[in-house]
Amino acid sequence: MTEKVIATADLSDELGKDAQVLAPQWNNYGGNVAFSGPAATVRCHDDNSKVREMLETPGNGRVLFVNGGGSTQCALLGDMLGELAVKNGWAGIIVHGCVRDSAALLKLPLGVKARGTHPQKSVKGGQGDTEVTIACCGAVVAPGDMIYADEDGILVVRQ
Repeated sequence: MTEKVIATADLSDELGKDAQVLAPQWNNYGGNVAFSGPAATVRCHDDNSKVREMLETPGNGRVLFVNGGGSTQCALLGDMLGELAVKNGWAGIIVHGCVRDSAALLKLPLGVKARGTHPQKSVKGGQGDTEVTIACCGAVVAPGDMIYADEDGILVVRQ
């Protein structure tokens, strides 16, 4: 059974200012272009340890929002973490930063949006914060907020 995904344009029309729109220029890297779910959050800089930590937990249809500060120094997500996300039931991952293994990510039944790609892996120093409220790209994302993503962009609806 496939869940019907609500188009971000329609949802934006319906909710108006009650839907926050993340600033544009997100690229699709996952096999599912449209996805939605409650937010889980990670704030980190060039260290994806906390991303792995979150993806090792049951996703239960959630969307992991990773604020990497828009860094272009390395990738915060690759195919191994993408496979872990699928295994653990995550609906999608949004990375304000870079991903790698983009061809492999495209083959996964997972929504992935990011600012770009970078072939270098991140450091693994255990740095970062999980389940925190994040101000990023013109929106505020708190754990449990609803995230809707598709070809037109990303919306956050406060809960």
